[in-house]
Amino acid sequence: MASPISANKAELLAIANSVASEKMIDKSIVIEAMEEAIQKSARSRYGAENDIRAKLDPMTGDLRLWRVVEVVEEVEDYFKQVDLKQAEKLQPGAALGDFIVDPLPPVDLGRIDAQSAKQVIFQKVRDAERERQYEEFKDRAGEVITGVIKSVEFGHVIVNLGRAEGVIRRDQQIPREAARVGERIRAIIMKVERNNRGPQIFLSRAHPDFMKKLFAQEVPEIYDGIIEIKAAARDPGSRAKIGVISHDSSIDPVGACVGMKGSRVQAVVQELQGEKIDIIPWSEDTATFIVNALQPATVSRVVIDEDESRIEVVVPDDQLSLAIGRRGQNVRLASQLTASQIDIMTEEEASAKRQKEFAERSRVFEEELDVDETLSQLLVAEGFAELDEVAYVELAELAAIEGFDEDLAQELQSRALEALERQEETYRTERRELGVEDALSDMPHLSEQMLVVLGKAGIKTLDDLADLATDELIAKKREAPRRRGDNRRGNQRSEDRGGVLGSFGLTEEQGNEIIMAARAHWFDDEDVVTAPAAAEPETEEAADAESSQ
Repeated sequence: MASPISANKAELLAIANSVASEKMIDKSIVIEAMEEAIQKSARSRYGAENDIRAKLDPMTGDLRLWRVVEVVEEVEDYFKQVDLKQAEKLQPGAALGDFIVDPLPPVDLGRIDAQSAKQVIFQKVRDAERERQYEEFKDRAGEVITGVIKSVEFGHVIVNLGRAEGVIRRDQQIPREAARVGERIRAIIMKVERNNRGPQIFLSRAHPDFMKKLFAQEVPEIYDGIIEIKAAARDPGSRAKIGVISHDSSIDPVGACVGMKGSRVQAVVQELQGEKIDIIPWSEDTATFIVNALQPATVSRVVIDEDESRIEVVVPDDQLSLAIGRRGQNVRLASQLTASQIDIMTEEEASAKRQKEFAERSRVFEEELDVDETLSQLLVAEGFAELDEVAYVELAELAAIEGFDEDLAQELQSRALEALERQEETYRTERRELGVEDALSDMPHLSEQMLVVLGKAGIKTLDDLADLATDELIAKKREAPRRRGDNRRGNQRSEDRGGVLGSFGLTEEQGNEIIMAARAHWFDDEDVVTAPAAAEPETEEAADAESSQ
């Protein structure tokens, strides 16, 4: 019959092995937790003031218990210090300043101590398990994973991933998809965060990357890198668009993604709960890609404004509803796919818009240049849109217009310059009425019109301007997708999140120059070094010698 001590040893090792195997953590962590629990119980038995250590042999199960004491000349803390005479009894040859061990007899854990020890072990093991889970999943963002639905809490789906749990938040689920406890489900890992309650693994079935990963699983050419998905946009559960390109001219990217009799794309569609997927050939030419992205609608013309990242698409009247799609879905997805704002209009609307712009520009030239309607319309027809274009264009280019000569071109440029001066003076007067300092007019790249805009925004001094970040000064207004109730002719609406001068087309480099010039006076005082006054000559002879030099 085994002795109680042997039985305890075997029992401790069996517990350690069992816990380590069940929780899939290192056995040494469980042994360390047991040692910490025994130390805690021993302190409650021998006194919490003692520095007590425990060591459990992972091979034999032998347990050693001791307290650490310091050898001192005069004892002040009887729990942690011993004098030299007492130290000699514990460890021959001990010297002052040494830390020596005082062996203690093993403790017999009572009911309360055992319960406390169990809590310590459980907590230590739980922490180790959480850390192991985090280390396992922290680098797996972007990976598609399969799990079992554990529960649905407040609309969020909790998924058992085997050795951890993930969550699909309500906004990352496919609308109207039923989540039943016990069913298997696939999702993409979006991010993994460390949390006090364990790692938080956020999953998604609504993200475009989930659809891209599903295609990579179904289409070997995508997995091998022969075909690349360049862009993707989704309206989860309803419709999606992907732009694909083949790096092998002999392989049709659209056909490869569709598969024989649509087998490949149908596998993805079924996983996405019937979501219709438009597979579009990607093109480096933006206009071509936009025409493809708006399929099945037919496009008549594409006008691209690169400065504003805005695209104007003209379609035949009978294609308008098809191009926009139900609740603006088609144009919204095309906009996401091309990362640009797309405005849809009919031929009639496009013509009306052009006529309106033509009339407005003609009127400006007619009034500012003091010319007749025919001449102003001729300038607009030749592509001139602003006064400064007339003022600073090459004289020969202006004179080359049919019916113009050099004298007329010079006169027009002279009048354009005078008109610009009048505008500048008007803005200068308004700027001063707003209380904007004259010092701001010395800043590079800033016109009087810009200073008026700054003044209306409350930026009236150098310090006001210097306090701005570059983005706050020049960033263009951001665009957000149109919602129900917005104009159905487009798919985005402007939000007031741009810089103060965002509409003037200043570059980031110019914005930085303006900000740095406004901040220059902050450093003036630091750079000023007072020069020592010249010493006066001590004698008349010295003064004469200095003047002769």
